[in-house]
Amino acid sequence: MEVLETQKEKEACKSSTTDSGCCETSHGEHGHAAKSSGNKTYLPAVFSFVLLVTGLIVDHFVQLPFFKGWVRISWYAVAYLPVGWPVMVEGWKSIKKGDFFTEFLLMSIATIGAFAIGQYPEGVAVMLFYAVGELFQGAAVKKARGNIKALLDVRPNAALVFRNGNYVSVSPEEVGVGERIQVRVGEKIPLDGTLLSNKASVNTAAITGESKPDTVQRGNDVFSGSINLEEVIEIETTKLFNDSSIARILDMVQNATAKKSKTELFIRKFARVYTPIVVFLAIGLTLLPYFFIDDYVFKDWLYRALIFLVISCPCALVISIPLGYFGGLGAASRNGILFKGASFLDAVTKINTVVMDKTGTVTKGVFKVKEIKTYIGAEQEMMAYLQALEKQSTHPIARAILEYKLEDNSLSATNVTEIAGKGLKGIVNDKSVLAGNKSLMNANKIDVPAETDSIVESIVMIAMDGKFVGYVTIADELKEDAHHAIQRIRDLGIRQLVMLSGDKVSISDKVGKELGLDKAMGGLLPEEKLDEVEALKQIPNTRVAFVGDGINDAPVLAASDVGIAMGGLGSDVAIETADVIIQTDQPSKISKAIRIGRSTRHIVWQNIALAFGVKFIVLLMGAWGIATMWEAVFADVGVALLAVLNAVRLQRMEWQ
Repeated sequence: MEVLETQKEKEACKSSTTDSGCCETSHGEHGHAAKSSGNKTYLPAVFSFVLLVTGLIVDHFVQLPFFKGWVRISWYAVAYLPVGWPVMVEGWKSIKKGDFFTEFLLMSIATIGAFAIGQYPEGVAVMLFYAVGELFQGAAVKKARGNIKALLDVRPNAALVFRNGNYVSVSPEEVGVGERIQVRVGEKIPLDGTLLSNKASVNTAAITGESKPDTVQRGNDVFSGSINLEEVIEIETTKLFNDSSIARILDMVQNATAKKSKTELFIRKFARVYTPIVVFLAIGLTLLPYFFIDDYVFKDWLYRALIFLVISCPCALVISIPLGYFGGLGAASRNGILFKGASFLDAVTKINTVVMDKTGTVTKGVFKVKEIKTYIGAEQEMMAYLQALEKQSTHPIARAILEYKLEDNSLSATNVTEIAGKGLKGIVNDKSVLAGNKSLMNANKIDVPAETDSIVESIVMIAMDGKFVGYVTIADELKEDAHHAIQRIRDLGIRQLVMLSGDKVSISDKVGKELGLDKAMGGLLPEEKLDEVEALKQIPNTRVAFVGDGINDAPVLAASDVGIAMGGLGSDVAIETADVIIQTDQPSKISKAIRIGRSTRHIVWQNIALAFGVKFIVLLMGAWGIATMWEAVFADVGVALLAVLNAVRLQRMEWQ
């Protein structure tokens, strides 16, 4: 078979090759999970198939007089070589490395043996179906890997760099340290750097875990993944793109199944022992009957042994497992979820406790006006005065207030003064206006209603000409699917849902009650979150998944049984530390990840049962002379193809 392979795929394959000769993503180093040059990959198999079918027609229907002897042998030999030669080459390479009991050697011996006893069509058919099975498996693996890689396309993929007097768009990989880049409003900062502009307002919720957007001054650091909110800014880069975790994630995707599941490891170890045992049984099946059977015919028993060898190939058994996991990885990637290895598809099925951060995980991490209360005048009038003042501020709360829609926003403020830690004061429409917290009101001897003491959200109080006129509450909003996410997780039988947050205790309690969580704790430092998760893990039979998005969540993500990171705006550190990445930042994907893991495990065990069951039956049939090479082909290649189709089912399922 004509196949091409990238160097990375070769290395990935070598790293996962076992003594059974099978590679996790493919079988060997050539023609199994390789990138092909279009339809040329299939030409050898098509050529062999045409010659085989033609030969069978001539043998059984047309019966041409010249199609016998060396002509017939040569015809089938030509049909055999395009698919058989690459396998024999791989078998020879394995022998030179000291690895004798590989599928390549077994297939070569069995098919050459078939030629030796005159079973030419069967010899070609065995190798042809083996080759077709390999192509199907390679296509399935390639599709799953492509789906996973496509997930990362939403990461920053361009940078506006200043070169030759102009800003030009280049790939982040081409930007060096010390170059100047420009980031427009709403864009992600593509590389770490130092701010050159006077100031910038950036959404750093993914990095710091804080709800409030951050105002960065000239000379301060800005980080890749943050979102520029207000105006065009310029940055001097301090790191190469390849030093970021994005590049490392791309590398991990190339080898997404490097961390094998326990099921997969067991099957591989089993195959390593199973293969040589069956080889010696085949030799015994050929020779031992001579001592016990009167009408012993060497050719008949050799044929049985060759069938036995074809069936014994661990291909169907070994490939059915990683293909199942690749199906799960592909299904997850189609739904915006990246598992970093097959082991985590297994691990997520055992989760019975889900712990989550608040900001950026179940909430949006952005401020919105939640409630407006007026004591004097109309709501629109009070908000017009408040907005006139807040137009002079760059504070994130001011930005939330300015998003409120006014019928008339023509008012403007003069003599505006910002009082650090308290709020603003100024003149609007000849009225003295105060806007800020209770400390500002107290400092100006403004009487504040007692009801404001019970408000847990951030509050902006407004006073005009010495009188309290109302207040506005600002809160971080729950994500649209937060309630649905919690319900779906409970539907899976998860016994405990916990929220750990660095936000105020009162706010955390309120969010916890609103979502119906079993426990909600606020005011926690990163190390305190870690202590809480460690305490949960000490409870017998408890398996903990932690869901977070910021650098402050990284220690807990690493310590949990399964770490799940929000990857859309999540920090590089969190993404690198986590075992599972939800690329769309939707908490409802947590339950989806668990369901995909469970379905994958079911299909893997179905494949194991299918491979073991069919092989065992046909092995017995072969030993008793009932099975032919055609049954042997089905037991090996046919079962492998059924396993492929079963695994592909995962990618076609609809996940609610």
